[in-house]
Amino acid sequence: LVKLYRFLARRTKSKFNSIILKRLFMSRNNRPPVSVGRVATTMKPMARRGKTCVIVGAVTNDNRMYDVPKNLKICALHVTDAARARIEKAGGEIISFEKLATECPTGNKTVLIQGERKARKEFRHFGRAPGLPNSHSRPYVRHKGRKFERARGRRTRCGYAK
Repeated sequence: LVKLYRFLARRTKSKFNSIILKRLFMSRNNRPPVSVGRVATTMKPMARRGKTCVIVGAVTNDNRMYDVPKNLKICALHVTDAARARIEKAGGEIISFEKLATECPTGNKTVLIQGERKARKEFRHFGRAPGLPNSHSRPYVRHKGRKFERARGRRTRCGYAK
Protein backbone atom coordinates (compact mmCIF):
# COMPACT_ATOMS: atom_id res chain seq x y z
CA LEU A 1 0.00 0.00 0.00
CA VAL A 2 2.77 2.41 0.92
CA LYS A 3 4.56 1.64 -2.34
CA LEU A 4 1.38 2.27 -4.33
CA TYR A 5 0.46 5.54 -2.65
CA ARG A 6 4.04 6.79 -2.69
CA PHE A 7 3.98 6.30 -6.46
CA LEU A 8 0.58 8.01 -6.79
CA ALA A 9 1.64 10.91 -4.57
CA ARG A 10 4.71 11.44 -6.73
CA ARG A 11 3.07 11.05 -10.14
CA THR A 12 -0.28 12.77 -9.59
CA LYS A 13 -0.64 16.37 -8.55
CA SER A 14 -3.49 15.64 -6.12
CA LYS A 15 -2.99 16.32 -2.43
CA PHE A 16 -5.30 13.39 -1.63
CA ASN A 17 -2.63 10.73 -2.26
CA SER A 18 -0.01 12.47 -0.13
CA ILE A 19 -2.51 12.73 2.74
CA ILE A 20 -3.30 8.99 2.44
CA LEU A 21 0.42 8.20 2.37
CA LYS A 22 1.06 10.30 5.47
CA ARG A 23 -1.80 8.63 7.35
CA LEU A 24 -0.62 5.14 6.38
CA PHE A 25 2.58 5.81 8.32
CA MET A 26 0.74 7.01 11.44
CA SER A 27 0.73 5.04 14.67
CA ARG A 28 -2.45 3.33 15.78
CA ASN A 29 -3.15 6.05 18.35
CA ASN A 30 -3.17 8.58 15.55
CA ARG A 31 -5.47 6.41 13.40
CA PRO A 32 -8.51 6.26 15.67
CA PRO A 33 -11.56 4.20 14.64
CA VAL A 34 -14.65 5.69 13.02
CA SER A 35 -18.14 4.36 13.76
CA VAL A 36 -20.73 3.55 11.12
CA GLY A 37 -22.86 6.33 12.62
CA ARG A 38 -20.12 8.90 12.05
CA VAL A 39 -19.76 7.72 8.45
CA ALA A 40 -23.54 7.97 7.96
CA THR A 41 -23.79 11.53 9.31
CA THR A 42 -20.79 12.64 7.26
CA MET A 43 -22.23 11.21 4.05
CA LYS A 44 -25.79 12.46 4.70
CA PRO A 45 -25.79 15.73 2.65
CA MET A 46 -27.05 15.47 -0.93
CA ALA A 47 -23.73 16.78 -2.26
CA ARG A 48 -21.97 13.72 -0.85
CA ARG A 49 -24.36 11.08 -2.23
CA GLY A 50 -22.57 8.67 -4.54
CA LYS A 51 -19.14 9.57 -3.22
CA THR A 52 -16.72 7.14 -1.57
CA CYS A 53 -15.96 7.63 2.12
CA VAL A 54 -12.23 7.04 2.74
CA ILE A 55 -10.95 6.16 6.22
CA VAL A 56 -7.29 5.35 6.88
CA GLY A 57 -8.15 3.27 9.94
CA ALA A 58 -10.90 1.01 11.22
CA VAL A 59 -14.66 1.26 10.83
CA THR A 60 -16.60 -0.06 13.82
CA ASN A 61 -20.25 -0.91 14.40
CA ASP A 62 -22.57 1.58 16.11
CA ASN A 63 -25.37 -0.02 18.14
CA ARG A 64 -26.99 3.37 18.76
CA MET A 65 -27.87 3.57 15.09
CA TYR A 66 -31.00 1.68 14.12
CA ASP A 67 -30.82 1.88 10.33
CA VAL A 68 -27.69 2.09 8.21
CA PRO A 69 -28.20 4.28 5.12
CA LYS A 70 -28.48 2.52 1.78
CA ASN A 71 -25.67 2.32 -0.77
CA LEU A 72 -22.78 3.53 1.40
CA LYS A 73 -19.44 3.09 -0.32
CA ILE A 74 -16.57 2.88 2.13
CA CYS A 75 -12.84 2.41 1.70
CA ALA A 76 -11.03 1.55 4.94
CA LEU A 77 -8.00 -0.32 6.23
CA HIS A 78 -10.18 -2.51 8.46
CA VAL A 79 -13.92 -3.01 8.98
CA THR A 80 -15.25 -5.02 11.91
CA ASP A 81 -17.42 -8.03 11.11
CA ALA A 82 -20.59 -6.51 12.60
CA ALA A 83 -20.10 -3.23 10.74
CA ARG A 84 -19.37 -5.05 7.47
CA ALA A 85 -22.52 -7.17 7.82
CA ARG A 86 -24.74 -4.13 8.48
CA ILE A 87 -23.28 -2.06 5.63
CA GLU A 88 -23.55 -4.89 3.10
CA LYS A 89 -27.07 -5.78 4.26
CA ALA A 90 -28.13 -2.19 3.52
CA GLY A 91 -26.73 -2.49 -0.01
CA GLY A 92 -23.45 -0.76 0.76
CA GLU A 93 -20.02 -1.64 -0.54
CA ILE A 94 -16.63 -1.88 1.16
CA ILE A 95 -13.58 -1.56 -1.05
CA SER A 96 -9.84 -1.81 -0.44
CA PHE A 97 -7.29 0.94 -1.01
CA GLU A 98 -5.95 -0.93 -4.05
CA LYS A 99 -9.39 -0.81 -5.67
CA LEU A 100 -9.75 2.85 -4.70
CA ALA A 101 -6.45 3.61 -6.45
CA THR A 102 -7.76 2.06 -9.68
CA GLU A 103 -11.21 3.69 -9.44
CA CYS A 104 -10.16 7.23 -8.51
CA PRO A 105 -6.37 7.68 -8.47
CA THR A 106 -6.59 11.43 -7.89
CA GLY A 107 -9.18 11.17 -5.10
CA ASN A 108 -12.04 12.83 -6.95
CA LYS A 109 -15.54 11.90 -5.72
CA THR A 110 -14.15 10.88 -2.32
CA VAL A 111 -14.70 12.18 1.21
CA LEU A 112 -11.73 11.73 3.54
CA ILE A 113 -12.60 11.43 7.25
CA GLN A 114 -10.82 10.37 10.42
CA GLY A 115 -11.81 9.56 13.99
CA GLU A 116 -11.48 11.85 16.97
CA ARG A 117 -7.94 11.53 18.31
CA LYS A 118 -8.84 12.88 21.74
CA ALA A 119 -11.49 10.20 22.27
CA ARG A 120 -8.95 7.99 24.06
CA LYS A 121 -9.46 7.57 27.80
CA GLU A 122 -5.97 8.92 28.52
CA PHE A 123 -7.00 12.41 27.43
CA ARG A 124 -9.47 12.66 30.33
CA HIS A 125 -6.53 12.91 32.72
CA PHE A 126 -4.87 15.81 30.90
CA GLY A 127 -5.33 19.49 31.76
CA ARG A 128 -5.31 21.30 35.09
CA ALA A 129 -4.55 19.12 38.09
CA PRO A 130 -7.63 17.45 39.58
CA GLY A 131 -8.81 19.33 42.67
CA LEU A 132 -7.92 22.79 41.36
CA PRO A 133 -10.73 25.29 40.70
CA ASN A 134 -12.34 24.91 37.26
CA SER A 135 -10.51 21.63 36.72
CA HIS A 136 -12.46 18.84 35.09
CA SER A 137 -9.58 16.43 34.61
CA ARG A 138 -9.91 12.92 35.90
CA PRO A 139 -7.70 11.92 38.83
CA TYR A 140 -5.42 8.91 38.77
CA VAL A 141 -6.97 6.87 41.60
CA ARG A 142 -5.33 3.89 43.31
CA HIS A 143 -8.62 2.05 43.77
CA LYS A 144 -12.24 2.80 43.00
CA GLY A 145 -13.49 1.93 46.48
CA ARG A 146 -15.60 3.80 49.03
CA LYS A 147 -12.60 5.40 50.76
CA PHE A 148 -10.72 6.71 47.73
CA GLU A 149 -11.25 10.30 46.54
CA ARG A 150 -14.79 10.46 47.91
CA ALA A 151 -14.27 13.00 50.72
CA ARG A 152 -14.66 16.78 51.27
CA GLY A 153 -13.79 18.87 48.26
CA ARG A 154 -14.74 16.03 45.96
CA ARG A 155 -18.45 15.47 46.66
CA THR A 156 -21.15 18.02 47.49
CA ARG A 157 -22.78 15.64 50.00
CA CYS A 158 -19.63 15.80 52.13
CA GLY A 159 -19.87 19.46 53.10
CA TYR A 160 -18.64 21.25 50.01
CA ALA A 161 -17.24 20.80 46.57
CA LYS A 162 -15.50 23.21 44.28
